[in-house]
Amino acid sequence: MPRRNRPDRGGRPDLGASTGWARSESAKDGEWLVRTVPGAQATKDYRCPGCDHEIRPGIPHLVVWPADDTGGVADRRHWHKACWDARARRRPGRW
Repeated sequence: MPRRNRPDRGGRPDLGASTGWARSESAKDGEWLVRTVPGAQATKDYRCPGCDHEIRPGIPHLVVWPADDTGGVADRRHWHKACWDARARRRPGRW
């Protein structure tokens, strides 16, 4: 049998931030799906609901939406990573 040079991933591809795959996060404010957007893939202007400042093209950030079945495309929000991490300590400016 030939030797495998790649680590076994259980038959699943490595779906990281570069592929747009979301991870699940659980917090006091609910269950969320969170996707990291690298700066090279950030091509539009967005407004962060945590600080109410713009997220300019080329700035790495997060896309967050509710993990339940009610969350859809209209429920996605683009956050600065620091603002998302601090959301429990301060209220969003816009949501």
